[in-house]
Amino acid sequence: MVTTMSPSTLTASDRCDRCGAQAYVRVTLTSGGELLFCGHHARKHLPALEPLTAHVLDETEALEHLN
Repeated sequence: MVTTMSPSTLTASDRCDRCGAQAYVRVTLTSGGELLFCGHHARKHLPALEPLTAHVLDETEALEHLN
């Protein structure tokens, strides 16, 4: 897997591409595109996207601090 530089951390305005919830995962594709996911959709879709992925920024640990 190739790792590239990724933009800074995600903010509250970054939204999941599947459901519109706050995004906690940014997937940078080898083609150069990006996908944003909430924790739920990241767990669901990351295994299938792995062959197309250049970098994953996973900030789901922030969810633990919300409880």
